[in-house]
Amino acid sequence: MTDVRGTEVRVPTEDGTADAYLARPADGAPRPAVLCFTDAFGVRPTVREAADRVARAGYTVLVPNLFHRRGPAPVVELPGFIDAEARGEIFRRLRPVMQELTPERATADAGAYLRWLAELPEAADGPVALTGYCMGAGLALRTAGAFPDRVAAVAGFHGGRLATDDPRSPHLAAPRITAEVYLAHADEDPSLPPEQIERLEKALTDAGVRHRCEVYPGAAHGFTQSDTASYDAKADERHWAALLNLLDRAFRSGAPT
Repeated sequence: MTDVRGTEVRVPTEDGTADAYLARPADGAPRPAVLCFTDAFGVRPTVREAADRVARAGYTVLVPNLFHRRGPAPVVELPGFIDAEARGEIFRRLRPVMQELTPERATADAGAYLRWLAELPEAADGPVALTGYCMGAGLALRTAGAFPDRVAAVAGFHGGRLATDDPRSPHLAAPRITAEVYLAHADEDPSLPPEQIERLEKALTDAGVRHRCEVYPGAAHGFTQSDTASYDAKADERHWAALLNLLDRAFRSGAPT
C-alpha cells in the first residue's frame, strides 16, 4: 500500500486563513488533487482517516475547515461518538455558524482552495475532483458550477437540501457544470425528500451533465460517518467503491471531459 503523509496546513482566503488537512502519498510526487467538503461536524479524526484512504489510492487530498471564520476546527466541541442525543445539541450550536457560510462566501473560499492546490507541488497540473458529504455535497455542486474549467469530477454523499425552491439552491448550478457527477442519497432522508431528488435529477439531465444519482436503500443521512450513530458499514463501502471508481475514470481512464 502507498505510504501517506498527512499534515495540517493553512490556506489563505479573502476572509483570513483557513486551517486544513492535507493528505498525499509520501513520495512527494505530483498526484491528481481532490478537494473534500466535509459535513457540518468538520475536520476531525475520522475525516482525516478518510482523506488518508483516498491518498493511499494515489491522490493529493485537501480537506479545509469550512467554518474557518469562527476559528480552527472543530469550531464546536465534539464527543468521540455522536449519538442522536448529542447530535441535536451540536446542531443547535452549529446552526448559526452554518448560516454564516453563505453561498457567496463558500464560493469565494472554494476559489481560494483551488488556487492553493494549483500552486501545490504535490498536486498534478490540470483539473481536480470534488467530493462532499452532507452540506458538503451542495458546496461541491456549487463549486463545480462556479469553476467548471477547474473541476473534472464531483461526488456527493447523503447531501441535504440540494434542490430546494431557494434561488441559490445547489441544483441551479447544473447548466454550468462540465464535470462528471455522482450523487448517492440516503434512503428516506428528510433533508432530501423524493421531490428534491427528482428535481435534482431533472436539472442535471436537462443540462446535459454526465451523471449518476443513486439512493442507497436503508441508509440514513450521514451513512459514511463512522463516528456517528448514522453510520452504515455496507453503504459506506458502496460509497468507497463509487468514489474511487469516479476518480479512476476522471484521472486514469482518459482525459477529463
